[in-house]
Amino acid sequence: MSYRSGLRRIDLPVTFECIHNTILNQDLFDVLDWLPISFADVLFLDPPYNLTKSFNSTKFSELSTSNYAKWMDSWFPKLMRTLKPTASVYICGEWRSSAAIHAVAEKYLRVRNRITWEREKGRGAKRNWKNCSEDIWFCTVSDEYTYNVNAVKLRRRVIAPYTDESGAPKDWDKAKDGNYRLTHPSNLWTDITVPFWSMPENTEHPTQKPEKLLAKIILASSNPGDVIFDPFLGSGTSAVVAKKLSRKFVGVEIDSTYCSLAMKRLDMVESDESIQGYSNGVFWERNSFHSKDY
Repeated sequence: MSYRSGLRRIDLPVTFECIHNTILNQDLFDVLDWLPISFADVLFLDPPYNLTKSFNSTKFSELSTSNYAKWMDSWFPKLMRTLKPTASVYICGEWRSSAAIHAVAEKYLRVRNRITWEREKGRGAKRNWKNCSEDIWFCTVSDEYTYNVNAVKLRRRVIAPYTDESGAPKDWDKAKDGNYRLTHPSNLWTDITVPFWSMPENTEHPTQKPEKLLAKIILASSNPGDVIFDPFLGSGTSAVVAKKLSRKFVGVEIDSTYCSLAMKRLDMVESDESIQGYSNGVFWERNSFHSKDY
């Protein structure tokens, strides 16, 4: 099935009703002035990292930290007009771009935290530490924002369970398949699995974000019916997870092949709404039975 005929473009100002649950196959710079004002509850930003890398026909070359910050600052302010006063913003990066992201983000937003998530994949290095982590900056437009802590707790196996004086479990639960504790989410995520060939969500996109990662962000910072905006949509993970979790979405992606992959994945949601590592309203540790990521 070909999805290219269904790709959308805009060349004049539009209302949110015209683009909700839509993927725009355009360069972000071509649509910035046409996007509606104050429509997004969550802005998820996964721009090209500060690396020399090709994405099909698009190529990004590594810049100095200051020039990467200038590049971000060339489009970042215009995105701010799309946000509601209560919106949250998540910005992805890695160690090379971390300083630039922080510098630009704090000019326009309230920087709340920096999440570090472990990529269990990564190339070994003979003269350096293996790079197997990425960062996500958590920011908000104001001091009034959504944060649903109970929606993103992690269920961990208890290795050495504590008991009270009567021998009853203390802050953990007994289960047929082991002992577990429901823990508060931290800014260190070690339970994420990068999509691999046998996982239904896997695509040919070289930097695809896992659905579980987006599920944490979307559940924490939005409510059903809210709008998730992703200006660097890639293979569509944010849109797919938004649909699975009853949110609305708007995506912008310059590459038509990746847009088609995203639309195919959105169609697949109709028959499979599951999210790897998330079941029964709980996030599970990586490689646990319930996470289905082994």
